[in-house]
Amino acid sequence: FGSGGDDPDGTGVDLENMYYLAKGKKDDNPEAALGDFKAIVGLEEEKGEWGFKALKQSTKLLYLVLHRQADALETYKQLLTYTKSAVTRNYSEKTINNILDYVGGGKGGKIDVDVLEKFYEATRTALKEAKNERLSVKTNLKLAKLWLDRGEYSRLKRLLADLQASTQQGGDEDQSAKGTLLQEIYALEIQMYNVTKNYKKLKEIYYASAQVTSAISHPRVVGVIKECGGKIVDAKKKQWEAKPLKDFFSSFHNYDEAGSPQRIQVLKYLVLAYLLMGSEIDPFDSQETKPYKGNPQIKAVTDLVTAYQRREVHEAEKILRENQSTFTDDPFIKSYIGDLLRALRTQYLIALIKPYTRLDLSFPSKTTEH
Repeated sequence: FGSGGDDPDGTGVDLENMYYLAKGKKDDNPEAALGDFKAIVGLEEEKGEWGFKALKQSTKLLYLVLHRQADALETYKQLLTYTKSAVTRNYSEKTINNILDYVGGGKGGKIDVDVLEKFYEATRTALKEAKNERLSVKTNLKLAKLWLDRGEYSRLKRLLADLQASTQQGGDEDQSAKGTLLQEIYALEIQMYNVTKNYKKLKEIYYASAQVTSAISHPRVVGVIKECGGKIVDAKKKQWEAKPLKDFFSSFHNYDEAGSPQRIQVLKYLVLAYLLMGSEIDPFDSQETKPYKGNPQIKAVTDLVTAYQRREVHEAEKILRENQSTFTDDPFIKSYIGDLLRALRTQYLIALIKPYTRLDLSFPSKTTEH
């Protein structure tokens, strides 16, 4: 095949051939492949597609195969200089996302948080120069989730403060995008303060999230916020009214839509809310919850509902005692077990003495003994 009039010296074809030959060496001889990729970058007179691809493969080899994280960071920084004009915006964005995914995902072994931060800092700098605000926000959110997962709360707070400041910039034409970002920020803060048990901040953030009117949020984000809303029950009065029930149901529905495993835990909260309200409605009668009635992870919960509806207080106590991992291992559920048993015992006693006009007080006490 001829190289055509656009490439009279055949350099483009040579670089293409060199690239695929180098790629073929990756598995058997990664060092040789790395040398060939470096040669491609050096031979390219202007920054172009093959140099970009060579740097992408070099970064991957150095990080995932050779475990030289510092060298991988340098080739990544070099690759970022190609994103302005050498390749299309879509291709560069896809490449950046893929690299950040395997760097943050632990595929190349444990990474020092300072090195991880440098990868993201290099990315943010390049995106700022390219005026790619959309990907910059997406990248910051990706890093925020990593800090949350790693328990790096000081770093997370700083990053979320920067993200929140960015929502104050720009005109009114992008209110929906700002609202969506704010809800993402609030969801991350809720998860952080839930782990650190800062309940005052949880309340503040939940009520702040309710003020956001223009947002197209991911179901996972809505699930986090609504779960928080369901848990905000007056600590002294412990008022279980329609609002927690509504919030837990919305949280479960959104987690379910997002495919999040947290839906199972929130379903337990929803059942707890039904029972504490003294509702006669079976929480598994709805279209959304019915498919989970036979789920092994919540069998103890469905058994508890049955015992509650039959006013079988001894059976309910037995279920709670034998399924601690389901109930008392969760701090939120554990804090309301006493209330649940009190409510059940009260209803049991009412049903027990209802047929009588007079009775000896020793009768109910004997009946409720184990």
